[in-house]
Amino acid sequence: MALDGRIEAAMTAAIQLAQSGAAPPRLGAALPYAVFPGGARIRPTILMSVALACGDDSPRLTDAAAAALELIHCASLVHDDLPAFDNADIRRGKATVHRAFDEPLAVLAGDSLIVLAFEVLARAAAEAGTGAPERALRLVSHLAMRTGMPFGICAGQGWESEGQVNLGAYHRAKTGALFMAATQMGAIAAGQDAEPWEELGARIGEAFQVADDLKDALMAPEDMGKPAGQDQMHGRPSAVAELGVAGAVEHLKAILGGAIASIPSCRGEAMLARMVRAYAEKMTPARLTAKG
Repeated sequence: MALDGRIEAAMTAAIQLAQSGAAPPRLGAALPYAVFPGGARIRPTILMSVALACGDDSPRLTDAAAAALELIHCASLVHDDLPAFDNADIRRGKATVHRAFDEPLAVLAGDSLIVLAFEVLARAAAEAGTGAPERALRLVSHLAMRTGMPFGICAGQGWESEGQVNLGAYHRAKTGALFMAATQMGAIAAGQDAEPWEELGARIGEAFQVADDLKDALMAPEDMGKPAGQDQMHGRPSAVAELGVAGAVEHLKAILGGAIASIPSCRGEAMLARMVRAYAEKMTPARLTAKG
């Protein structure tokens, strides 16, 4: 099965865990609304690609890890869009969860997706076969670290409330955290050491954040599927604000070059290099400015 098919099947199975006749109907409807249709599913794709590069000897555990990571990402989007943060009306080309339902249900939907992510991993520990419990425990630990404080996406959001912001630390937590989770959890799911994979995830995450800063500054909302100009409107730190457009573009190129060089030695090293180059192509300034 192609990676996109594996990911959607894993996401469908995960959401079904939260669906029953006893569930509150509107909250039950808000969960799949927040998850489907998905975006590019970049983080679970990276996770599965790393697992494949490392042998993928426990595909059921890989699928659970990919679904759990994407559930956390979807939850973060639901919370980011709330009036307390971005107050966004559109996400992925449709009304945000708090607009389609209401604000309390959006808070509960985001919370429910976070809890569901860890339930998916816990269930996989019992179902995925020999070695799964130990690997699943390591997956839970890594996902928790990259979700909360002091190094996860919660910390990244917290930086926006500070008077002085370390841009590198902000990007590493807000965006890099789940990309580091993607590369490291892919290695863990395949029974490999996570540490060598941290740098690749950090570099990919930083590149995506810089590219997102450029998109926010240059692209129209209809091309992004979400509001544009949010960084300037909310006074948030960004690579464009700090470096200018040209400087941010050069910074992006340097990060991507370093990402390819940081890929650990593995049987799928060439495949991963091609994947990073493909993502680099999608993030090139030519594509960004052409739509701006």
